[in-house]
Amino acid sequence: MSELVLISVTGEDRPGITAAIAKLLGDHAIDILDVGQSVIHNHLSLGVLVNVPDDSERVFKELLFASHNLEISIKFSPISKESYDEWVGLQGRSRFILTLLARRIRAAHIAEVSRVVADCGLNIDNITRLSGRVPVMEEDSGVSKACVEFSLRGAADGQFREKLLAVCHELDIDVAVQEDGIYRRNRRLIAFDMDSTLIRVEVIDELAREAGVADEVSSITARAMAGELDFKESLRERVSLLKGLPESALKKVADELPLTEGVEHLFQTLNRLGYKTAIISGGFEYFGQLLSEKLGVDYVYANKLDIVDGKLTGKVRPPIVDASRKAALLEKLAQKENISLAQTIAVGDGANDLKMLDVAGLGIAFHAKPVVRESASHAISNLGLDSLLYLMGIRDRDAELK
Repeated sequence: MSELVLISVTGEDRPGITAAIAKLLGDHAIDILDVGQSVIHNHLSLGVLVNVPDDSERVFKELLFASHNLEISIKFSPISKESYDEWVGLQGRSRFILTLLARRIRAAHIAEVSRVVADCGLNIDNITRLSGRVPVMEEDSGVSKACVEFSLRGAADGQFREKLLAVCHELDIDVAVQEDGIYRRNRRLIAFDMDSTLIRVEVIDELAREAGVADEVSSITARAMAGELDFKESLRERVSLLKGLPESALKKVADELPLTEGVEHLFQTLNRLGYKTAIISGGFEYFGQLLSEKLGVDYVYANKLDIVDGKLTGKVRPPIVDASRKAALLEKLAQKENISLAQTIAVGDGANDLKMLDVAGLGIAFHAKPVVRESASHAISNLGLDSLLYLMGIRDRDAELK
């Protein structure tokens, strides 16, 4: 009668250990039911679930002898048929990927996130580090980044997201949870808002400074981005205050636009990997086109300022790119690229981005206003824009490949 056994191997990692164990099992024609291996700081942990035939005593003796020669530790744990059947039954349960982002990963972060996972009825199958290794003595420079990815199994209760948001707020970390389906691994189109997303300012506020109406415009901008004002009307009102501003002011503002942390690294990686990218902005096309040239963006949709005789007329040419049009443009681009909306990502910070974030396969509120952060399914509030790569499952070492 056969026996189910979990073989656990630990020790200093060296080439050939897994091959030696597998060959010995193969010599006895043993079926492997499951296998997993990880290495942390040159320390191996290998687990092999096997179905051992009647001569199991002989197999175990040979494994013990091999472990001595390989200078590793080996342990055998019998698994009951009932336990195995229960484990097999769990394989059909929902699976999720939880991504934990922080400047530096601390024990408290893992502890609190793991507690919420357990409290909400989920099991952790695997934890993987996606970010590069952090030097032990390195001070937190404010631009460091770290990420670990949890593979979860089970059905979460209805408070899972709320509990995670509370932990994020308390510990200044970001956590994203995605269903572990085929589309998560096959995103193809990423659309970005521009102002306060790709760049750290609202362009219209910068133009208002040049026109001497900064306070009036910034007040309207803040209320519009917080969702307190209709976007179209607020845009018309703000642009009307720019009437008479010389066209040369646009170039002056463009030359001084500060890029958001991580933007250049993000686009270098996306372009190298063949992703399609788009700027879909309630800002202005003039600046979107310049960013497109700098970053290598495939599509740009934004509002057009009306200019006559080298001066702004105080009007915006229709159609205005508002919240509804942003969502429609993303849908249009998905159709154009012949992909599912589930394969799209949208990133933005303002209330006028919410509809676009909602229709995308993965919608991310980036350093967003409270109303947007609370409404969006995912949020990044503590790291740069290139941390988006982690949510796509891209490791630092993958992004660095030439």
